[in-house]
Amino acid sequence: MADPSSYRPKPGQIPDSPGVYRFRDEHRRVIYVGKAKSLRQRLANYFQDLSGLHPRTRTMVTTAASVEWTVVSTEVEALQLEYSWIKEYDPRFNVKYRDDKSYPYLAVTMNEEFPRVQVMRGHKKKGVRYFGPYAHAWAIRDTVDLLLRVFPVRTCSAGVFKNAARTGRPCLLGYIGKCSAPCVGRVSAEEHGELSEEFCDFMAGRTGTYLRRLEKQMMEAAEEMEYERAARLRDDIEALKKAMEKNAVVLADATDADLIAVAEDELEAAVQIFHVRGGRVRGQRGWVTDKVEDVTTGALVEHALQQLYGEERGDSVPKEVLVPALPEPVEPVQEWLTGRRGSNVSLRIPQRGDKKALMETVERNAQQALVLHKTRRASDLTTRSRALEEIAEALDLDSAPLRIECYDISHLQGDDVVASMVVFEDGLQRKSEYRRFQIKGFEGQDDVRSMHEVITRRFRRYIAEKERTGEWTDGENALADTPGTSLADAPLTDAGEAPLTSSLKDDDGRPKRFAYPPQLVVVDGGQPQVAAAKRALDELGIDDIAVCGLAKRLEEVWVPDDDDPVVLPRSSEGLYLLQRVRDEAHRFAITYQRTKRAKRFRAGPLDEVPGLGETRKQALIKHFGSVKRLRAATIEQICEVPGIGRKTAETIAVALARAASPAPAVNTATGEIIDDEEPDTTAGSPGDPVTTGAPEERRGQET
Repeated sequence: MADPSSYRPKPGQIPDSPGVYRFRDEHRRVIYVGKAKSLRQRLANYFQDLSGLHPRTRTMVTTAASVEWTVVSTEVEALQLEYSWIKEYDPRFNVKYRDDKSYPYLAVTMNEEFPRVQVMRGHKKKGVRYFGPYAHAWAIRDTVDLLLRVFPVRTCSAGVFKNAARTGRPCLLGYIGKCSAPCVGRVSAEEHGELSEEFCDFMAGRTGTYLRRLEKQMMEAAEEMEYERAARLRDDIEALKKAMEKNAVVLADATDADLIAVAEDELEAAVQIFHVRGGRVRGQRGWVTDKVEDVTTGALVEHALQQLYGEERGDSVPKEVLVPALPEPVEPVQEWLTGRRGSNVSLRIPQRGDKKALMETVERNAQQALVLHKTRRASDLTTRSRALEEIAEALDLDSAPLRIECYDISHLQGDDVVASMVVFEDGLQRKSEYRRFQIKGFEGQDDVRSMHEVITRRFRRYIAEKERTGEWTDGENALADTPGTSLADAPLTDAGEAPLTSSLKDDDGRPKRFAYPPQLVVVDGGQPQVAAAKRALDELGIDDIAVCGLAKRLEEVWVPDDDDPVVLPRSSEGLYLLQRVRDEAHRFAITYQRTKRAKRFRAGPLDEVPGLGETRKQALIKHFGSVKRLRAATIEQICEVPGIGRKTAETIAVALARAASPAPAVNTATGEIIDDEEPDTTAGSPGDPVTTGAPEERRGQET
């Protein structure tokens, strides 16, 4: 690991002007390329205290052994030079898009005597008209096959064309009417050139002219009783319409735009591009990249623009580029795009209308691409095994942690504090083992104390189940037999209630609930949360379960009794697995917290009755009609409700008596007390509306 101060340029050496800089390692390989409006200000950021740098930036500057720079006159030149050097050196710390394949275009070789329609990839050639790109070559061939009926231009290769001209016999397409057969002189070069121009005009979006012309010719043929010709024209019109349907209209006619969307997390980003030409989506492409540098959404967009248009010229760069975030600064990028197109290019964020709606579609595609990429990566057995081995090596474990449990605390400004426990076995989710907790040991916001309580409760149950012999008892009795436990310690089901019964084994023969210990406990947080979890295990006498924490801001792994975090390599599959576990725990916790908050806002007096479920609440309200009438009923009358015993009826009566009666409504004009029936706020039909205005009045961030 190199010390950045060993190669830091001397004061005054770095010019205060635009330029491009390169970091090289000890073997003189370029590991990072960047551009700057002011080289002096930008490079100074890399040579500050290492503790203040982002972990990825810190890794880069400690890997590098030297830095050099090139001064340019404008920011646009810096952008161009940065793109050229990234392509040339392929630096390991720059953003790299994995899907760097060339996409197919529909090309018309207008530079030839007899223009040819074909699929082309790679670099653009002068004198060739391009349409696309398309996601697949077969999509181009399907479109061309439909259009050849109306525009029978040449599609054969040079060898086939010369052979047909030599023998005087056209190919099969010439016989079936899908080629005008210029090879045997059926049309002249000028006529074939006009046909090719019409084909290009149609592909460019000027479709109305040809449809109207064909419809007119069809009507004229029908009037002249040339029915075979009219039928052929009718079929031509249907072919054109079918070809148009393959590219659905999404924007106004003659709209040429590219829409770029980004979906990202802390480690990866997916970029999706929709190509709209003539108001229709002509193609779609996408990339996935590792965020090997500390990069914003605007910077990701800038890298995408460089990759997308770095080799393009002229009409291949559209008039309008719509993005989710603008690069900073935006002016050089816009000027660079304008220079590549040769005319003005609008780079902006869509705010409303059809373009905004289409951008939302592109964003959904980007999200799906990122999810699909993560799913494929997580489902690979070799990758999962490597991830577990890397975690074991980083944390100095005796063996790979085949069962990992992760805990997270969630609340809203200290209210409805809950916790989640998620389980990953062999690197995959085991949702049947998930558990949720209500923090009941204290009031208010204290994530460290909450983490201590949750770990204590979970592993107290583990010890109880481990010591127990014979058949398992009901959850309530098991807790009663365990000193220092209460019903609050019971694991929570998806409904948020303690389970009343349990069977001996799972379907696969494994003990249920908390009887199966993890090899690794992961907590969402840094040193304080890790220390709280470790203290809870020590108090219970458990010393064979490893503990670590994953701090979300910097993706650092903290271990107990260590002042410095474990920094896993950016490309580490172990870090990726830990992040997935942590994110799943956060999702599970915040979902439960929101459910509890919503339930609290629509709670009524009957919710305070212990052991009274939704079914019996509904039966009570249906029998008495309202909470007010239920409150006025005697214990004997409450016992008449099916499923309500005397003990439960007494509990209901006490709970309703304790509940404060609402103030009576008063007619402000007459002073009369309005004695209306009390509305049901406790239970209702599943479709009944529920007023939950309070959440709108509470502003805060869920954690």
